[in-house]
Amino acid sequence: MSRFYVTTPLYYVNDKPHLGTAYSTVTADVLARYHRLFGNETLFLTGVDEHGQKIQQAAEKRGKSPQEHCDELSETFKNVWRDFDIQYDIFFRTTSGFHVTAVQKALQELFDKGDIYANTYEGWYCVSEEIFYTEKELVDGKTPTGKEVVRISEKNYFFRMSKYQTRLVEYINTHPDFIRPENRKNEVLGFLRQPLADLCISRPKSRLSWGVEIPFDHDYVTYVWFDALLNYATGVGLYQPARTDEFHKWWHEAGANHLIGKDILITHAVYWTTMLLAMGVPLPKTIFAHGWVLNRDNEKMSKSKGSVMDPKEMIGFAGVDALRYFFVREIHLGNDAPISHELIMNRINNDLANNLGNLLSRTTTLIDKFFGGMTPAFQPQVAGADPMSRELIDHATSLASKVKSLIEDFQPSLALENIVELLNETNRFLESKAPWKTAKTDPATAGQHLYMAVEILRITGTLLSPVMPAKCRELLKTIGVKSLAWESLSQWAVTAGQTSIAKAPPLFPRIELT
Repeated sequence: MSRFYVTTPLYYVNDKPHLGTAYSTVTADVLARYHRLFGNETLFLTGVDEHGQKIQQAAEKRGKSPQEHCDELSETFKNVWRDFDIQYDIFFRTTSGFHVTAVQKALQELFDKGDIYANTYEGWYCVSEEIFYTEKELVDGKTPTGKEVVRISEKNYFFRMSKYQTRLVEYINTHPDFIRPENRKNEVLGFLRQPLADLCISRPKSRLSWGVEIPFDHDYVTYVWFDALLNYATGVGLYQPARTDEFHKWWHEAGANHLIGKDILITHAVYWTTMLLAMGVPLPKTIFAHGWVLNRDNEKMSKSKGSVMDPKEMIGFAGVDALRYFFVREIHLGNDAPISHELIMNRINNDLANNLGNLLSRTTTLIDKFFGGMTPAFQPQVAGADPMSRELIDHATSLASKVKSLIEDFQPSLALENIVELLNETNRFLESKAPWKTAKTDPATAGQHLYMAVEILRITGTLLSPVMPAKCRELLKTIGVKSLAWESLSQWAVTAGQTSIAKAPPLFPRIELT
C-alpha cells in the first residue's frame, strides 16, 4: 500500500488564525483527503508552535502565564479548523512532554558529537521573526521582510550548520523534486552560494524563559526554530523508542511532504535539513513553498498591520465548502493570490452555482418530472450510436487518472480545472440534446442523456469530495451514490437503472455583495 504523510507549518499562538493560515491548512487537508480517496494510507499533521519570545510577550500582554495562553490559543486553532472541516490526524503542540524530551535528546546528541558549541554572539536580532541576522543580510537596516532589529551581544550555543552546506547543495541538485516549485529551489540554491554561517540555537533565560531547556546548560532555552522544526519527525516517533516502527513507517518509508509558506522557506530548506543531516535522519520527501494570500491592496496579510481577514466572517459570507473550493481552484499552488469578497462571489457563482449546482438541479428535476424520480437504465447501443455521447463518456472515464496525476504533482488547482471542464462539457451536452423537450417525443433517448448527466455527477461529485466534503456528500446522496470507490470512477454505467433520485434544492445558491 502506498503511503502519504503531509504536514502544515506549526502556527504561532501569538494570535488567532487568519485566512492565510486557513489557506495553508485547507490545502494540506485537501491533499490528504485526495490521497485517502486514492486508497493510500495517509497521515496529516498540523498544530501550533508554542515557545519563543513572541509567545512570552503575547501572554504577558494578556496577563496570562505562557502555558495558559498556549492552552487557550491552541483550542482557538482547533475550533477554526473544525469550522473549516479540517480532518487532521495529529494536532501537534510543542509543549507536549514527549516532544520536549525528544528535542533535548537531539540537542544532547549533537552537543556530544561536537556539532553544538558555545560562543559569544554579537549581531542583529529580530524579535518578531525570532531570527538573528548578519549585517549583510539586512536591507536598509531591517530584515529582508522589513521588520525591526536590535543589536545583541551575549554568550550562546551554536549548531555547526556550515559543516553540512556542501552535502545539502549536493542533495538538492540530485533530487529535483525535493524543493518545489522550481523558483523556490533556485532561491535556496542562491542562498547557499554564500558561505553558510553556524546557527545560534539557544537563548539565555535572563532574556527568554519560555522554551525547552538546554540539557547541558540549564541557564539557556532552545531557539524556537530548532524546537519547532523537530515536530515533523517527533510527531511520528523520532527519539521515542516505543514508536520506532511508526517512525520508520512514516518517515523512512512514506517520506514527509512539508507544505509551508514561502516566507519560512530558508528555515525549512536550510536550517531543518542541516539539522536532519547532522542527526543522520533522512531528509523529507518534498518541501513545497506556497505563496501568500494577499489582501485587497495586494499585500501579504499581516496581523501586525491589521490587514488580516477573519476566517469566520468569510465562512459566513461564502459557506465552508465554497470557501475551500475557492482556495484550491483560484490559487495555483506556489503563487501569490489576492482574496476579496468579489473574487469569491464570482468564482462560486460561475463554477458552483451556475455549473455544478445547475447540472444537479436540472438533471434531478427532469428525472423527477419525466421518469418518476428513478434513473433510466443505461442502454449502451443508444449512447454508442451518438458520437457526442461517446466523446463525453471517454472524457468522463479518463478524468480520474488525470486528477490523480495532478494531485500527486501538487497541482490541485489544475485538477479542479479539469473537473470543471467536464462539467462545462456536460452542461453543453444537455443544452444540445434538450431532454426537457425530447422527453415528450422520445423518452428513451432523453432518458439516456439524463443518465449520462447522473453518471458524470457521480464521477465529478466524488472527485470534488476532498475539496467540498459536506456538499459532495449531499450531492451524492441525492443521486443515490453510497460508496466513494476510486476504481469506479474510471468505469461507466455504475449507477443502476431505477436508482431513486431526489429532486435537489439549489446546492450552491448564488451569492451577492450587499
